[in-house]
Amino acid sequence: MIRFILCFFFISSTLFAQDKYTLLRPAFVFDGEVLQEKYQVLVKNQRIEAVGIKLKYPPNTQIIELPNTTILPGLIEGHSHLLLHPYNETSWDDQVLKESRAERIARATIHARKTLLAGFTTVRDLGSEGAGYDDVGLKTAIEKGIIPGPRMLVAGRALVATGSYGPRFQADIELPQGAEEADGISNLTKAVRTQIGSGADVIKIYADYRWGANKDAQPTFLQEEIELIVKIAQSSGRQVVAHAATAEGMRRAIMAGVSTIEHGDAGTPEVFKLMQEKSVCLCPTLAAGDAVSQYKGWKKGTDPEPERVSAKRKTFKMALDAGVKICMGGDVGVFAHGDNARELEMMVDYGMAPIAVLQSATTVNASVFRLKNVGKIQPGYLADILIVEGNPTENISDIRKIKGVMKDGIFVR
Repeated sequence: MIRFILCFFFISSTLFAQDKYTLLRPAFVFDGEVLQEKYQVLVKNQRIEAVGIKLKYPPNTQIIELPNTTILPGLIEGHSHLLLHPYNETSWDDQVLKESRAERIARATIHARKTLLAGFTTVRDLGSEGAGYDDVGLKTAIEKGIIPGPRMLVAGRALVATGSYGPRFQADIELPQGAEEADGISNLTKAVRTQIGSGADVIKIYADYRWGANKDAQPTFLQEEIELIVKIAQSSGRQVVAHAATAEGMRRAIMAGVSTIEHGDAGTPEVFKLMQEKSVCLCPTLAAGDAVSQYKGWKKGTDPEPERVSAKRKTFKMALDAGVKICMGGDVGVFAHGDNARELEMMVDYGMAPIAVLQSATTVNASVFRLKNVGKIQPGYLADILIVEGNPTENISDIRKIKGVMKDGIFVR
């Protein structure tokens, strides 16, 4: 009898549970590709049900009028470090060596919330920087609803060639490293598989870095080593991304088959042409170098641009001229989480059209990162939605004028 009653209540609650409908009526809808005027968006539970000018909807629908606003897909941050905070607060070395894991995780929970409230509903987090696989745990906590935050793709510990990363002070003192050191066939094979088994969604490598006595940027892994890493990662359905700032480090990573180049500071026309031919995308991280230059004393808007900044402006234009696909990613963590829009503004300042930047932060990133059901305002897609005042396809800074953020069909702001 008790079983019968429990079964009856379960069936009844299932049959009579009402779907939740929300109709959004903005001035514009940027669907991830083009701007549509007078479009409406109907959300049913967690997903987008319909998009168009005159939509039919059930009588129990919540209707939200949004005059003078634009609806966009939730933005996708392509290069984040939620376990770091700005270097003008605490240096990278001190974060890795002196901050406890508990403190770093506590900070990361705040960073995740700020990122989500800024309209970035998905992030690709490229390395825990000495915090082991705490990024995997952070992702799990968000998925379970324990803390608010964006969807996450995580890289775990990341991979570096022995001796080519940090922190390092004296040669005879071994210190905890900001990434996992590995070299050669057997060690790299084991490291990649261990990272995958520990929860890494993507494998990040450092194809070059400031290493050696002079601390100048030079290639690290051999092309053959990178090819091995890519082959192992691809066999598990994962991509490899490469930190690469030198032309040779970029070339090796491109030829080895990585999916994205992070930074690309010293790229050349020849290297960018190769990227375009091999369909390797650039994640430029313009805001990181800009922030570091300001930390070192540059007064932006008053002082002339430092060489690092003006050189980055030139190489970014080279990439655009070569037709390289651009992923939006700022290396946030070097600068403040929640200020992710800084990268979008700089992409426009450095030569991209606002609508191309918005495409980069939505459909392009979703496609390049192999993300399903996000990055577009389209029926069947998850209802990850950003609502801003104004029209960011004309003025990119309108992306900061947030009126609402929805994730999984629920308003989080």
